[in-house]
Amino acid sequence: MPATTSPRRTESRPGGRSARVRAAVHQAVKDLLTDEAGELTIPVVASRAGVHATTVYRRWGSIGELLADVATSRFSGDIVVPDTGTLRGDLERYASDLAKDLCDPDTLALVRATIGIGGEQGAAACRGERQQQLEAILEREQARGHGHPTLERTTDAILAPLYYRAVFTNEPLTAGWASGLVSHLLPDESGAAEAPASASGTKRVGDLAGEQTGKV
Repeated sequence: MPATTSPRRTESRPGGRSARVRAAVHQAVKDLLTDEAGELTIPVVASRAGVHATTVYRRWGSIGELLADVATSRFSGDIVVPDTGTLRGDLERYASDLAKDLCDPDTLALVRATIGIGGEQGAAACRGERQQQLEAILEREQARGHGHPTLERTTDAILAPLYYRAVFTNEPLTAGWASGLVSHLLPDESGAAEAPASASGTKRVGDLAGEQTGKV
């Protein structure tokens, strides 16, 4: 009985043509945004990248999807999650680092274009990695044995004002202003916020200790 052979798998290899095309297109988008070269369209991007427009359309479909992909790639792992030993210190350092990143003209141009053209898809691409970074900070605080605000509250207190000021105003994103956002989230000098009771019934460490004392 003749041996059967499995069909050969055709996967894109790291450094292959697909990767080169993606890199060229991504760089073209960044260059065009930096140059402020007028309307950003797929034919314009393709021309700058040196590829056929059909190649870009086939892979990304629309300029909004392309910008979202560029933003996702740009913001993946670009900011190191700080570990200062306290939640307050971690969030102040993180807010300051993010403000500095958003002050970069190239970064700001990409964020504004991605949100302006891509709508919710673009917004999700810009905030996704940031929320994961904040979640890592909160999980570390939980591992320390301390309570912490929810991810939603932290996002509203840190990310929302930073992105609003960067995208919709010309107000400066100073390190001091960014760090001050943490004071609204953590008014208590101990660095732990007064976390409201959650639907899951999670309680702060201090609350649990008080209940144990009352049982004695």
